[in-house]
Amino acid sequence: MTENRLEGAVVVITGASSGIGRATAQAFARRRARVVLAARDEEALQEAAEECWALGGEALVVPTDTTLSDSVEQLATAAAEFGQGRIDIWINNAGVGAVGTFDETPLDAHEQVVQTDLIGYLRGAHVVLPYFKQQNAGILINTLSVGSWVPQPFAVAYSASKFGLRGFSQALRGELAQWPGIHVCDVYPSVVDTPGFRDGGNYAGRSLQPPPPLCDPRQVAEAMISLALHPRHTTSVGMVATLLRFAHFVTPGFNQLSGLLTGAALRRADRVAPSSGNLFHPALGQRRIDGGWRKDSHPQRTLMLAGGVAVGVVGLLLCCRKR
Repeated sequence: MTENRLEGAVVVITGASSGIGRATAQAFARRRARVVLAARDEEALQEAAEECWALGGEALVVPTDTTLSDSVEQLATAAAEFGQGRIDIWINNAGVGAVGTFDETPLDAHEQVVQTDLIGYLRGAHVVLPYFKQQNAGILINTLSVGSWVPQPFAVAYSASKFGLRGFSQALRGELAQWPGIHVCDVYPSVVDTPGFRDGGNYAGRSLQPPPPLCDPRQVAEAMISLALHPRHTTSVGMVATLLRFAHFVTPGFNQLSGLLTGAALRRADRVAPSSGNLFHPALGQRRIDGGWRKDSHPQRTLMLAGGVAVGVVGLLLCCRKR
């Protein structure tokens, strides 16, 4: 499939108000697709829609809360009307996070993360698959994370959701084997420079900053375009994602080491007031694609990450040597 095949395609994007979702909306708009923008923040969606129109695409705004089944069903209905009965691509992308010690983070915060990051994806697939089957074609793209392979201490509900999504996609592919025109595609980005770290729930009482090197959200958006043109089961974005998966696989005690290092980093960070962030309502800050973290990255943290990967390589060598 060539890029001009995306012209006129109806593409639903959840979490389209900022970050990866907003970058993805722009990427499809440049290919003159018809994008359906979904998120809780209607004002930010209207801004994103104007950007898409300016880039040559068509855009429909549908305020949506993916934790509510009725809201997701209304999104599918509106998208199908926009596409005159057709939905070509559905991108499950809406996500939230909560950082903090597991038992000191309120249970309703954990539940909200799972409702958004896991069950929200199931809701999206559940409403769009009847359209795909009627068409005998369709592409479901799920935004996962390197956290789908590498556990994230102090973000337990996020890890549970992302690990669960791997099983969801794999099981759904097996069930859809008799529908060769329907594809389920997963994207595994490394840590991405989005407003997510600023906007998410913070029950650690410490300032949060993502570890570099950070991936540009536009790289993830281009991976979405690639999957729309050439569907495949999985694709990773950023070398760090691949390296961390490798290090986790070959390093004994990786999870414990990660927990110790993350805990130590949190204890050194500046104190801030705990906050539920955007868990239960749209974020209050400016909605945009970039989080602005890349300009604040520190070489020392990059070296720490490289050191962690090096530990994994050493672990592999030791394993090979023992054999």
